[in-house]
Amino acid sequence: MTPASFDYMSPISLEEAVQLLKKHGDDAKILAGGQSLIPLMKLRFTSFPYIIDISRVSGLKFIREEKGKLLIGAMTTNAELEFSETVRGHHRIIHDACSRIADPLVRNMGTVGGNLTHGDPGNDLPAVMIALRAKYTLVSADGKREVSAADFYKDTFVTELKQGEILTQLEVSAPGKLFAGAYEKHKRRTGDFSVAGVGVAFERKTDGTLKNVGVGLTSVGPVPIHAAGTEKALEGKVPDTATIEKAVDAVKSESRPVSDFYGTDEYKRFVLGELLKRAISRAVRRTSGGD
Repeated sequence: MTPASFDYMSPISLEEAVQLLKKHGDDAKILAGGQSLIPLMKLRFTSFPYIIDISRVSGLKFIREEKGKLLIGAMTTNAELEFSETVRGHHRIIHDACSRIADPLVRNMGTVGGNLTHGDPGNDLPAVMIALRAKYTLVSADGKREVSAADFYKDTFVTELKQGEILTQLEVSAPGKLFAGAYEKHKRRTGDFSVAGVGVAFERKTDGTLKNVGVGLTSVGPVPIHAAGTEKALEGKVPDTATIEKAVDAVKSESRPVSDFYGTDEYKRFVLGELLKRAISRAVRRTSGGD
């Protein structure tokens, strides 16, 4: 299949890009890496009269630590995150997710911004950013605003991103010495969407209890899920067997999977519970310098 006819635009500045979005309104669509948009257009599941390719816009590709925060540009590729020493050293949970996205071709072409704004509940990075309590910077011709990852996802393929806005960067607070996170997912084979996935992040106090717990879920609902009840089950607790079992019960009740090609809803909840156990255990080991 080939996509419907469209006008292709390639701005070289953010200002030019947002002005084009403002001019063409709902008829325009941003193209970043294209790993989600192009297949949909080729199959004619969607079409837009104007495609605005932001790959030439300067200043949208970076990974840096600044004033106690990790900043990631929206045009940074998943592969660049995967192999970043900064990410692998301080935010292993992001490395976990990026190293498991689809296949090397998709990771080399797909961008962080595309992954986050597509609104697909099967994408990996949204759950991770929810767990890390990340903030997204959205820019339009009228200015900019920040939205938390937990508040960004509204429905399947529906996000807080408004007409005329572009995601330019995401911000994650720098971790403390005893901070760690982990992302676990299960899929049938390479290239498939996951049956379920879970991202967990927390700080571990010197007495062994957990604080600032964040939990995000992948592929078990119509949106990436902020598992607040699971966070509550872990917050202030020592992650022993009894605590983890309570967290597993909570995450199963908070998830909203549906039966499909990948398994029944009951099976997906079981898998999700096992993945949560693994993610917590791996994160705990990382707070002690293991894994």
